[in-house]
Amino acid sequence: MKPQRNTPALARAGAWPRGGRAVAVIACVAMLAGCSTIKGWFGGDGEKAAAKRAAEPAELVEFTPSASASRLWSASAGKGEDQLGVRQGPVVADGRVYAAAVDGGVRAFDLQSGASVWHYDSDLRLSGGPGVGDGLVVVGSLDGEVVALDAATGAERWHATVPNEVIAAPVIGQGLVFVRSNDGRLSAFDAASGERRWFWTRELPTLTVRGNDGPVLGPGFVFIGNDDGTLAALSLADGRQMWDLPVAQPDGRTELDRMAVIDGTPVLDGTVLYASSYKQATMAVDAPSGRPIWGSDRGGSSRPGLSVDKVLVADRNGTVWGLDRSSGSPAWEQAGLARRNLGGVAVHGDYAVVGDLDGYLHWLRLDNGEFAARERAGRAAIKGAPVVADGILVVQNVKGDLTAWRID
Repeated sequence: MKPQRNTPALARAGAWPRGGRAVAVIACVAMLAGCSTIKGWFGGDGEKAAAKRAAEPAELVEFTPSASASRLWSASAGKGEDQLGVRQGPVVADGRVYAAAVDGGVRAFDLQSGASVWHYDSDLRLSGGPGVGDGLVVVGSLDGEVVALDAATGAERWHATVPNEVIAAPVIGQGLVFVRSNDGRLSAFDAASGERRWFWTRELPTLTVRGNDGPVLGPGFVFIGNDDGTLAALSLADGRQMWDLPVAQPDGRTELDRMAVIDGTPVLDGTVLYASSYKQATMAVDAPSGRPIWGSDRGGSSRPGLSVDKVLVADRNGTVWGLDRSSGSPAWEQAGLARRNLGGVAVHGDYAVVGDLDGYLHWLRLDNGEFAARERAGRAAIKGAPVVADGILVVQNVKGDLTAWRID
């Protein structure tokens, strides 16, 4: 059964049921908001108030900044995702920022100044962020439409369809466009013509976290994290599965306990692939062979960041971890952002950066995880991972607003 679309209550909870299980949805509302107990739902007013306080986002603590973040420019991509839970974000290539909005089409901006370069207007509800490569900008919609645009001009090059909504940014490279739809399918299209070359499908678990991310490309391979907690390597030529590996085991007494989804795009550096799971697990893998190098019991569903010596992950409780790249052991943890619904982690110079539910950006020192700077990008949540290019960090919030930052 295909997943339902556009159910705000589920999007706010951060979970997406397969098969309409109302009891599981209620559990998700409590658990994914950061609750450690449901005691008090059926108790007195005092217990209810205590449970409510325990679920509230941590208050931001004051600190003495050791770095200065400055806003370079602001712009709008259009009407953003709001409560859809699709984690839209921009992409940067060749000195331009490309961004899509649910209502507003696709826009290109100059990275340095934020000046508008072109605008592709569309009635499609563009839900995933754009992908860029091979002279194309490609974006998908809530209705399974895929549109490829000329990266230089914004002119439409081709159009295709997939069987389900697209809430992940397409990935482009090696002559192909890869589109992940929300039914567990990865489709490969010819980058020049839009003709479908092959598709691969992974069966979805009954319950999974709302939102997913794109695959990552390697020489002759495409790697994808799945909703069942596995990481798979596919042949670029024909989509044949070369190996798969569990990053986290979907075990537990309930479907909620068994959620092990890998929703953030894995990170490939050389021949080592890093993937992180909602079930508090991160793994380093030898990409050509699928051989595990190390595993850690710290992790999260959002996209990890990678520095010279650390893997940066934000777990579902709001703790940011700096894991040693060679062993996976924790070098530091920053627990000051508890229950603030953090997005993916980016590396910006000597800092890890993450956005939160109130639109704040937090810069953490890579050496020890201490707060270095904090600025507010707007008053709407930041769910997607920031992107960094040429020393500039760009982020998009759920209202479709873009901001660009430097750090000194």
